[in-house]
Amino acid sequence: MVYLAHTAHRQFLGLMAGVMAWILIMTTTGLNEWRLWYVADESVITSGVAWVGIWRACFYSHVLPRIENCQSIGISDPFAPAEIPVAQVLMVLALICGLVGNITAAVAVRMVYFSIENRRNIRLVFVLAGTLYVLTGTLSLVPLMWNMSSVLKNSTIGFPPEFHLPAAPVRQQVGSAIGVGIFASILMLISGALLLCYRYAWAALSTKAPRDTRDPLQGPWTETTLAQKSEFLDGTNQGRDNPAFHREEIS
Repeated sequence: MVYLAHTAHRQFLGLMAGVMAWILIMTTTGLNEWRLWYVADESVITSGVAWVGIWRACFYSHVLPRIENCQSIGISDPFAPAEIPVAQVLMVLALICGLVGNITAAVAVRMVYFSIENRRNIRLVFVLAGTLYVLTGTLSLVPLMWNMSSVLKNSTIGFPPEFHLPAAPVRQQVGSAIGVGIFASILMLISGALLLCYRYAWAALSTKAPRDTRDPLQGPWTETTLAQKSEFLDGTNQGRDNPAFHREEIS
């Protein structure tokens, strides 16, 4: 005997992992530590290292009025290499897709655990949520890998004078934001795969159920389910458990 509520345990795990991955992607988007620039001249950048993200570049200085100096990087700034404005756009799109995917996955899990009457769209909603998760992971993984490749190639950035940053550092290092983002993107792809592999479960008729109890739209019903439905209509089934956990054969 298999219950409908027991068919989506892996998908529930995928939802939890997807929510955590989305939070990590949002964290990655706001972090500055995408690239670590080590500079030779520490007269202005007294820390000797600058943090270059997709939204701003920051460093510590005891010479300038502010100890922590940050300059914003706009999507239309001519000095920004292509991977930075592309990352700004794709990471925002990934956040939007991930948010919609979380809502869709939550609706799909709720349909399994709290509603057994309308079964036609359960698998469709899981497929939609899984597709959004996979799209989210792909959208975030592309700019992360592109920026990591630029760091490994020690690519230069022609910052304007007000940034107080050299065009080419002594060396570059991949920041923690990229590592967190790649982990989150892979976790999001795994979550999407879990949701996509949901197999729709149809109820099998009980051997004692009459033939006319088959619902052509919502799948076959068992005699137990019909009895429970009539009890709810009569108001005599108060205080019963979630019907998704009642006896029902599922093939």
